[in-house]
Amino acid sequence: MKNIWKELNTFLILWFTQSLSQLGSSMTNFALTLWLYEKTGSALKTALLSVCSYTPYVLMSMFAGALSDRWDKKKTMLACDTFAACCTVTVLFLLRTDSLRPVHMYLLNAVSGLMNTVQQPASEVAMTLITPKNQYQRTSGLKSFSNSLVTILHPVFAAALYAAAGMEGVIVVDLITFAAAFGALLFFVRIPSVNRQGKEIPKEGMLSSVREGLTYLGGNRLILWLILFLAGVNFVASAFDAALPPYVLSHENGGRAVLGLVTSCAGIATLAGSLLVTVLPAPKNRVRIICLTMLFSLGTENFILAFSRTPVWWCIAQAAGWSVVPMMNANLDVILRSTIPAEIQGRIYSCRNTLQFFTIPVGTLTGGFLVDRVCGPLMERADPAGLLIRLFGTGKGSGAALVMLILGVMGVAVCLVFGRILRNYDFTEPNSRR
Repeated sequence: MKNIWKELNTFLILWFTQSLSQLGSSMTNFALTLWLYEKTGSALKTALLSVCSYTPYVLMSMFAGALSDRWDKKKTMLACDTFAACCTVTVLFLLRTDSLRPVHMYLLNAVSGLMNTVQQPASEVAMTLITPKNQYQRTSGLKSFSNSLVTILHPVFAAALYAAAGMEGVIVVDLITFAAAFGALLFFVRIPSVNRQGKEIPKEGMLSSVREGLTYLGGNRLILWLILFLAGVNFVASAFDAALPPYVLSHENGGRAVLGLVTSCAGIATLAGSLLVTVLPAPKNRVRIICLTMLFSLGTENFILAFSRTPVWWCIAQAAGWSVVPMMNANLDVILRSTIPAEIQGRIYSCRNTLQFFTIPVGTLTGGFLVDRVCGPLMERADPAGLLIRLFGTGKGSGAALVMLILGVMGVAVCLVFGRILRNYDFTEPNSRR
């Protein structure tokens, strides 16, 4: 344990303080959602907050990675954190002067989303540079653990603090966590240079850098197929996320409290899976583990929800679906960090982000469309004594249940097709430490 602490000392400082800042930011985002909904009563206006944050990430990731590879990683992270904090301070100022309007929040969320787009690849490369190769799986598990903990805790903390101290109190806590993370990164974390072995990084244009990232993916078919596979997984998962609320809220055994309970089970299962990943030995075939975990996740969760009627089974479905996600993430993380040279990781990660995550908004729209325009109306017209009613019940929730079945079939198909493709590719585990 002492040797592990010595190897991971820098990583642990950066990981803990950045996770603390992430918790503060997530609390602010959650509280802003509550505040905006209370002020406008519009779900669409509230949802636009997420759209404004996510759009820069999808559109600009490729260019952000190219910039990240050309810039100093530590300075990039510090600058992006500072800009994001300035956005938070601006929200606080507008609140104190009673001037905050939805349009302000959309613009500030877009700026924060852009800063996160630039910071994320720099942070990924920084984590690679400060982590020994033999600790990649353990550190990936720790990151998944902290993400899960943030997912579980931020709604509870934000709601409690919002009720006790209002929006301003939540923002103040966010700024305190930012200060802690900024100070730790500035004074206690040293990030090595990617060209520390004497190699000069060519000063190429941004478009050339993006082209190099795409060319690398075209030449490394294992990484490319993994990215495309997970793009398909994200499509099914995001459509599921759109179908879950109407499924639970419209069911006679559902409601807001039940939806919160079912959703929290996903965070708890991810947390448990993250802890398990940190102690599991390295598997012999990481590619196979990625395919099998996603097959288990998309298959069990969707099929259980499609045919179950009680909250207990819904919680079991969420736990089953999310418990293996950290294992997939850890093995993917090891493959990416071990395969992609550190000096171009930023642009490769950013190209991956664009290709892998562009299916999320498409999947979200598809899930909502299937519930409202296809499966919901179909169930309304179904024969009361027919097979569909016996399988999925009645009401709007029955349409969402049918969507779950469709998504389960799609998810299994995606996993089987890509599993067949990926079995032809080998990943050789590196034996030497960096």
